[in-house]
Amino acid sequence: MAVRSEQSHKAILEATMGLLDESGPAALTVQKLSIERIAREAGVSKTTIYRWWPSKAAVVIDTFLENHVARTPVREDVPAIDALREHLSSLAVIYAGPEGRLISQLVAEAQYDSATMEEFKNRFWLPRTRAVTAIVRRAMEEGAIRSDLEPMLVTELLYSPVYFRLLFQSGPLDADAANAIMQAALEGLAV
Repeated sequence: MAVRSEQSHKAILEATMGLLDESGPAALTVQKLSIERIAREAGVSKTTIYRWWPSKAAVVIDTFLENHVARTPVREDVPAIDALREHLSSLAVIYAGPEGRLISQLVAEAQYDSATMEEFKNRFWLPRTRAVTAIVRRAMEEGAIRSDLEPMLVTELLYSPVYFRLLFQSGPLDADAANAIMQAALEGLAV
């Protein structure tokens, strides 16, 4: 990517996050956000945005993904249980901030927009759950989690409390909450 293109690309992602990062009654939501508004804020044309992204949802998903994977590692260089703990903890911590508001809005948008659902599933949810499920399989092989369970079900059991707290604000989202979730899950999943 040429320097100018790189700068425009970065400006678009930063503008999108900036627009969606506000909170309160006047805050923009994914539903209210428009390509026109992103273009204006980023100082680029709508054509520039559509050169890289087919839809507003795709821009928002890329904005979310920009740092998400690096900030919520799924490590392979540590014991699997430690990798799961670290991942869940980092997920809870970042979801307590602007990224949590952003993913909540993406989930909401995806409920009534099938294109957003497909984009969200294919670009974020499926690759991420596959990576975590691979760590769950490794935890089973290491004897830390019962091997008679379906690995994807275990992944869903680990993720569900975090997303429930995020979407319904039913409890804190922080490292302590993630550790409590992990501990409770491990007690039920242990060999």
